[in-house]
Amino acid sequence: MSELLVNASCVSIGGRGLLITGEPGSGKSSLALALIDRGAVLIGDDGATLTLAGGRVVASPPPNIAGLIEVRNVGLISLPTTSAPLALVVKLSRDTQRQPHEAGTHVLLGEPLPLIALWPDSHALPLRAEHALALYGMP
Repeated sequence: MSELLVNASCVSIGGRGLLITGEPGSGKSSLALALIDRGAVLIGDDGATLTLAGGRVVASPPPNIAGLIEVRNVGLISLPTTSAPLALVVKLSRDTQRQPHEAGTHVLLGEPLPLIALWPDSHALPLRAEHALALYGMP
């Protein structure tokens, strides 16, 4: 079985994994925390273990930091975790299109996943991530 540890944050929304990538300090953990506040479940913060199962990339908590999320200026907190098949990769980036016509593609473990870039500095970022999942995410 192929396994990959990625430096990203990841949550599950309605059983669909949302992998959050970006440069250090771009807000990956903050977006994950905001989505958790809206009902998502933590998969991993600053790391996720990816495996291939039935042609789908499945994200699971990394064993060494499972259940921990860093809350900037507060510290580490412990939360319940889950695993989920990835449905969308969100890249936090200041180099984004205002109106994308379609999602890009990000290949993980040989499987293509939809990719959408989101501007990281916005109070509406969790809403935009949820809408991106609804519009572009795999079922």
